[in-house]
Amino acid sequence: MLVAQGQFRVLKVPLGFIKALQWFFAIFAFSTCGSYSGMFKMSVECKNRTESDLSIEVEFEYPFRLHQVYFDAPTCKNRETERCFLIGDYSSSAEFFVTIGVFAFLYSTAALSIYVFFFEKYKENNKGPLIDLGVTAVFAFMWLVSSAAWAKGLSDVKTATDPDEVITLISACDMEWNRCREVHDPVMSGLNTSVAFGFINLILWVGNLWFVFKETGIIAPFMRAPPPQDKAAAAPEAYGQQAGYEQDPYASNQGGYQPDYNQQQGYNQDAEYGQGYGQQGAPTSFSNQM
Repeated sequence: MLVAQGQFRVLKVPLGFIKALQWFFAIFAFSTCGSYSGMFKMSVECKNRTESDLSIEVEFEYPFRLHQVYFDAPTCKNRETERCFLIGDYSSSAEFFVTIGVFAFLYSTAALSIYVFFFEKYKENNKGPLIDLGVTAVFAFMWLVSSAAWAKGLSDVKTATDPDEVITLISACDMEWNRCREVHDPVMSGLNTSVAFGFINLILWVGNLWFVFKETGIIAPFMRAPPPQDKAAAAPEAYGQQAGYEQDPYASNQGGYQPDYNQQQGYNQDAEYGQGYGQQGAPTSFSNQM
């Protein structure tokens, strides 16, 4: 029933269309970051080949508490191994970014529902647009902060998970007769996409500020046209002046007198009748009749 009564045409105007884009890109932002898991491989080739490990796999995932991620590497001494931990904790920037994305998604869902089903109540007393404007401004700022923080955090994650950097944590790789190298780099394309979606969301929320601001009506007094009664009052004046200018030639040439065209037509008929009567031999004057 609500779907049948919904005003889906609001999605065709910038206010609703941009809100739909915000909903869409918020999903991509937090999902590409929050669902990430990566892996890289290294190999340690000892002088004694029997002690080597040519496939050391290291897995890590969101929220990137890398100091808790460890792997076992050979020491190249009596078949012993050592446990190595990655360096860094980048969970704060990652979790902050995902949190903003989730809340932006939830707010966009609520705002779209109000636009579609309760748009008239939304515009009552401008309370809805004013609240919408304030929340939109807050989210625009939060997207700026979270995207910038996560971009820096991602840069640090890439450094901490670079196999060339991780190899330096293995003591056996400090010996010249042992050979350590990377086998497989972690795939970071998903995390790069999450940062891109973060800044796209920033652009969308900043751009939507103008369209929400227009709904508040604050700018209406500055864009209002002149009152219609002034035009209506000025129109008769202009018409009267124009009519006066058109009547001046008649007033100057005829002394203000305008002939009655019906009366003039009667005079013409009498003149024609008199002329016809004179041609038939009728007396034209009293002295001739005498």
